[in-house]
Formats: sequence, C-alpha cells, structure tokens
Amino acid sequence: MPDNTTAPTDTSDGLPLPLEGIRVLDATHIVAGPFCSLILADMGAEVIKIERPRTGDLARGRGPFIGDAETGQVSSRYLGVNRNKKSVTLDLRNGTCKAAFENLIANSDILLDNWGPGAFRRLGLGYERLREINPRLIYAEITGYGDAEGARGPYSDWPANNLAIQAMSGWMDLTGEPGGTPQAVGDNIGDSVPGVWAALAIVLALETRRQTGVGQHVDVAMYECMASHVISNMNAYQATGTTPGRTRQASLSPGLALRASDGHVVMAGVRTPQRLAGLWELIGRTDLPEADERYLQQFPDADFVFDEMIPAIEEWSSQRPKWEVAGRLTELGFSMGVAQSVADLADCPQLEARGMYVDTGDTLGGTFRSLATPIQLKSCRPSDAGTPPTLGQHNAEILCTLGGLAQEQLAELEAEGAV
Repeated sequence: MPDNTTAPTDTSDGLPLPLEGIRVLDATHIVAGPFCSLILADMGAEVIKIERPRTGDLARGRGPFIGDAETGQVSSRYLGVNRNKKSVTLDLRNGTCKAAFENLIANSDILLDNWGPGAFRRLGLGYERLREINPRLIYAEITGYGDAEGARGPYSDWPANNLAIQAMSGWMDLTGEPGGTPQAVGDNIGDSVPGVWAALAIVLALETRRQTGVGQHVDVAMYECMASHVISNMNAYQATGTTPGRTRQASLSPGLALRASDGHVVMAGVRTPQRLAGLWELIGRTDLPEADERYLQQFPDADFVFDEMIPAIEEWSSQRPKWEVAGRLTELGFSMGVAQSVADLADCPQLEARGMYVDTGDTLGGTFRSLATPIQLKSCRPSDAGTPPTLGQHNAEILCTLGGLAQEQLAELEAEGAV
C-alpha cells in the first residue's frame, strides 16, 4: 500500500496537491468514469487505466480524430479526459492477468469501475472479494441506476448513456421549444455530471478511511446524480403539484433570450421595476410603461413578455453587437450573458486569464488543448499536464512491479494477446 503517513513536506514551490500518494485503478471507459478519474489525476493521484487488450477504452476508437490514417491518428474525445494517467492492458478472464490485477488491488487505494452493472461480480471480483484482498480499498462503481447489494431498483440492470439519463432524470422534459419535442442539453452532461459526483464521493470515502482505516463500496447512479440537479423544479413541484414542462411561462424562469446584430444575449436574474424603467429609458421607449404598467412588472404574463416586451427590446438590441448589448444592460444592473459558441469558449480571454486551458502532448508529436479541472487550490502546486497514455504504455512498469509478474510471464501474455 502507498505510505500515507504524515511527514514534513517541502512547500517551497507550493503545497502538495491533495491526492498525492493516492493510487487509483481506473477500470472505466467513454466519459463518466474517465471524467471522474481525470479530476483525481489532476489533483495529484496516480491513475492507472485498466484497459482491454487491443481495443482499450472504447473512446479511443471514437472521433473526431487528430491526425490521419497514414501518419497515425488519435481520438480527441480520448485525449480530452485522459491526461496525467498511465495505461495497463489486462484480459481479466485470463488467470495470470486476474492474479496480477488482484496484486494491483492489494497495492492501491481506489478501484473505479463503469463497465456496467455486475461486470466485476461476473469476474469473481465483487466487492466482497475486493474487500478480502484489501480491506482499505474504496471501490467506486458508476452505473446507470445503482448496483449495490441490497439497494437495487427496478431499473438497476438497464444499460445507460448520456441521452437515456438526461431523459430519465427530467432534463429533457424541461428543455426545448414550448409544446415541442423534449430536447437534450447539447453536451454529454449525463456522463460528466455523474463523474463529478463520483469524484466527490471518492474523496469523502477517503476521509472516512482516514478516520477508521476501513474502505467501502461507493455506489454512484448516473440517474440519481442528474435527478439531483433538477432540485429547483422538484421543490416547486412539492409546493404546487404541477410540473413546469416546456411552456412559455416556464421558459421565463431562466431569463429572456434577446437577438443582437451578431448573435444573442440572455437577460437573467431579477427584473425589478427600477431596472426595467432604466431599460425603457435606455432604448428610448418610456412611452411603453406609461401606457401599460405590465412593462414594469417583474413577473408579467408570458404571452405579454414574448409578444410585446421582447419585440420592443429587440428593435433596439438587434441593431447592436451582442457584447455592447450585454455591457449596456449590465450597467443597468441586469445579470447578462452572451450566448457563446464552443469556438468562443476555445478562445476566451476570461478562461485564459483563469488558467482554464491545458496543453498536453497528443501522442503524435503535436499538442492538444483541453479544458483544465476548474478547482483553484491557490496554495497548491500546479497540476501536471501529462500526455494521455498510449494503449498498454505502462505494462512493464506496472505489471512487473505492483502486479507481481516476471518479465517472462509478461512476454508470454503479450504473445497470447492477453495484455
């Protein structure tokens, strides 16, 4: 086991990252698990990807790709969530590989798994067996609907992915045109949000282990993670007994989307009578509230907002650039946002100033830019920017030490295609 005893630390170049000295076996693929282990890796943990021989993490085969078929290519989806990790390939159906994996378990702090409900149980590596090997182990399992013994529900055996979870957890029912078809949020938050919750759960389990010396099974359900983020609507339902759905009235809650000459802005937050009076004065339409007091109401009828207020504002805003519109209305006290594209985010001066870009190698001799983990520990040393590993890159380093294999055994497994 890693030595986690407290010792004097050289802080001349900053405090250590919080998870230095923690070893994670990362038996995950695609997004939810790798996003979780990326957070742990960026916070200093040693993360060892456990991948299937030949194919590896399924994200490796999913585009868009960097490079080309002639000179080599690598998945941008893989690169973005696998920096600062190592890669080991093991066929856990092979007895020698399984024994090596159990040695890794004995020498690690965390096992993270999102291979699907019961995947490790079917390999004879359910939590009871894992706990026998290493009582201090934290086994964090990400599944669609939860998989812990005694806490399984009617959906626990269902497969899950981003879109299925967005639908099940209420997000799609709240998103889209009023009266139209439910829509998904544009990115795979059904994967990344559970990844964040899993990372938090792991850190909390580490704290319990620090207090007691005992590990535990951490059961993370993607469904529950996403459902917890419709809390405002759930609270409203408890008070009213009605669901907002995709109606004009419900769409007013997040704010008003306004057309500018080069895009859109969003007026969010509280629209007080004082701010609204300033708005009508700014755009030269003080005649409107003089004629109808609804132009100064914080919560007017939705039809009035969409049919009267927004068109009146857009007569002014549509003639001006979005950043000017947002700036002028911010000066009046409104909470404004500009509807930015991914291209805008990739070249944002605010994100640049905050250190939110990280450049790693792309395994092809070039560099790849991704987004950093948004955890600002200002007294700690900066996170590394290690190039994501090639498949099985660290087999010899890990399997012939922590895994307990001899070089001859590793060579035999390579010949068999078991690593």
